[in-house]
Amino acid sequence: MTSSSSQSLDLAEEWRAFRALYPIYAALVREFVIEAPVCGDLDAGIEVPPKESVEQARQWFLDVDGRIQVHQLRQFLQTTPLASEESLRALLQHHLAKEPKTPADRDKVDFLLVQFFSHCTPSGLEDSDVDLDYVAHVLDPVLGEVDTKLPASLKQLENLLQSAAKCRRLSELLHSGILEQGRKLKLQSGENYFEPASMVAFTRFSFMMRRVFFRLMHDDLNAILDGLRDLEHRGIQSLDCRRAQFSADEPIARLRMICQSWKVMFHAEYSSGQPLRMLVDIRAAVDDALGQGSSPKPKAAGAKAAGAAAGRSARGFAAKTASAPEFEVAADPSHASDSGKES
Repeated sequence: MTSSSSQSLDLAEEWRAFRALYPIYAALVREFVIEAPVCGDLDAGIEVPPKESVEQARQWFLDVDGRIQVHQLRQFLQTTPLASEESLRALLQHHLAKEPKTPADRDKVDFLLVQFFSHCTPSGLEDSDVDLDYVAHVLDPVLGEVDTKLPASLKQLENLLQSAAKCRRLSELLHSGILEQGRKLKLQSGENYFEPASMVAFTRFSFMMRRVFFRLMHDDLNAILDGLRDLEHRGIQSLDCRRAQFSADEPIARLRMICQSWKVMFHAEYSSGQPLRMLVDIRAAVDDALGQGSSPKPKAAGAKAAGAAAGRSARGFAAKTASAPEFEVAADPSHASDSGKES
């Protein structure tokens, strides 16, 4: 094959990859109102473009990649029907092929690997089955064959997972520093993060951490809802939830509504952000009220607090997770149900 024909073949393959990616990127640009011109020949669906169009498309993707934030990609892929196995593979191959890679590229790859792994694994998967060899096998379509011998610098990931598995409440996990230590290891890896064995190890870590999170999150939410029910049976109508950034007389009915909405919201993602800390603090407030046998609050106080809080909705709290950067992983609801034991 001549050099000219080889180059033409490379351009044709690159154009096919661009055509596969363009619907996702065009939807992202619309979703987040990103300032980017339309990529003419891609938008028109041209099958065999001139070389100049391929070069223009290459620059277009480079520019748009620089404008798309990690949390936007995460949020988009949690809700769009475009998030198929094929599109996730195309996104991963695109970002893995970029040179040089930025920290933002690393975070996007890190998220996409876990998303792809989650998409390709059965919901009934046991924790004991998720070893490095299994993760490497699932990621083979994007990483190729991987030697799963763990680098010495990443052996601490297993210790962190064992510590996380011992947590019995979400507060334990959030205050343990496990999420921060995992993030620190990823940052310290630098360019070595993109070694196939490292990407496999971090994918397993994030996936397993997500399972721990869902288990603890559902346990806390169920404990709160059970506790609120018990308090209502005692005639208590409101709680002092100032520690969770609510009012001193927060109506129990409103707390129940917020927890129910969080139960749905946390199907989608997790982070070490503000809503989770609110959840931890609400459980602490409920536990305190149950343990102290608080006397009922006057109805008027509860009504006044409800009016003052009317401007805040559960959706308002949910929106605060969008930019939380640490270990935020989109979840397949079937996996969440399987690992979280929701009720």
